[in-house]
Amino acid sequence: MVTRRLTTIGTLMALGIAAHTALNLRLLRRPSTSVPPVDERVSVLIPARDEESVIAAAVTSVLKQAGVNDLEVLVLDDGSTDATAAVVAGIHDPRLRLIRSEVEPPAGWLGKPWACQRLAEQARGTVLVFMDADVTLAPDAVRASVRAMRALDFALISPYPRQLAANWLAALTQPLIAWSWSALLPLQLAERSLRPSLAAATGQLIVVDAAAYAQVGGHACVAHEVLEDVALMRAFRRARFTTCTMDGSGLASSEMYTSPEAVVDGYAKSMWAAFGGPLGSACVNALLLTAYVIPLVAAVASSSRRTRAVGRLGTLAGVASRAMVASRMGTRVWPDSAMQPLSIAAFAYINAISWHRHLQGANSWKGRAV
Repeated sequence: MVTRRLTTIGTLMALGIAAHTALNLRLLRRPSTSVPPVDERVSVLIPARDEESVIAAAVTSVLKQAGVNDLEVLVLDDGSTDATAAVVAGIHDPRLRLIRSEVEPPAGWLGKPWACQRLAEQARGTVLVFMDADVTLAPDAVRASVRAMRALDFALISPYPRQLAANWLAALTQPLIAWSWSALLPLQLAERSLRPSLAAATGQLIVVDAAAYAQVGGHACVAHEVLEDVALMRAFRRARFTTCTMDGSGLASSEMYTSPEAVVDGYAKSMWAAFGGPLGSACVNALLLTAYVIPLVAAVASSSRRTRAVGRLGTLAGVASRAMVASRMGTRVWPDSAMQPLSIAAFAYINAISWHRHLQGANSWKGRAV
């Protein structure tokens, strides 16, 4: 009886989320590339720490931007121990400036917010584009993003890049980030509302109005935040600036983690902070496991024919939701979408690792404690 009830609850949840996913994807904004050139000064800011393998592609893609008449590109080499600075120094373009720094973040600051703040302090643009070093831009990305932000009167937009996965664990877990906000966040309400709780952003690519950024205090207002991207959007909302998460899959791509070990370390460093505390994490994981893992288990292992049928329906609903997002965001649909239950199980497992490391004080990233 308990199994049947849990399976029914999970299946109803999966069906509801699948319907919400379909609605959300109809409302999801995508910046148009068929727009006039941008005349205002745009500063693209790239914090980089030990990024020698990817930084050249990132910087080159920015320098190839079309339709941006006044562009500057600032790269902060944040104490790299590899050849990151040398690679950037070898790219010759008057619009590019390399800032070298060996200064560790001061008390109360984490590394990335500190790097972004220093970049912003030296930028001269009326628009600031914060971009990770593992992101590669399409030629019209900056023009399309700036025009979308200005035309729709947002102070901050986060165009979510297409995610590339080069290893099995990345392929299993990476698509869940785009799926999570595409399927679960009420996008229309989030766009109209100033509620900080409805913020969804990725630090891979964030475009902000420079004056609004200065007004909220820049990255100083999120200095200690592990998820500084979401926290920054929340700060904009608290200051009554409108923000928007957009489909940036046609504008940019990113391969965040090149090995399974990097996937675990990368997500574990911050996942503990994603849901407001241990209770929030436990609730989110329980809901996701109920909606996406229990129906599959019931479909395969239940002794009740009816329960197995309900479980199959729930499993198909979960796969459908994942497939809709994958198709829209330009990632592989099959067989990846069929792995949704396994993806959720892996997510829950990494979340547990994240909390264990956090409570042990063992989370770190690129040699710095988190």
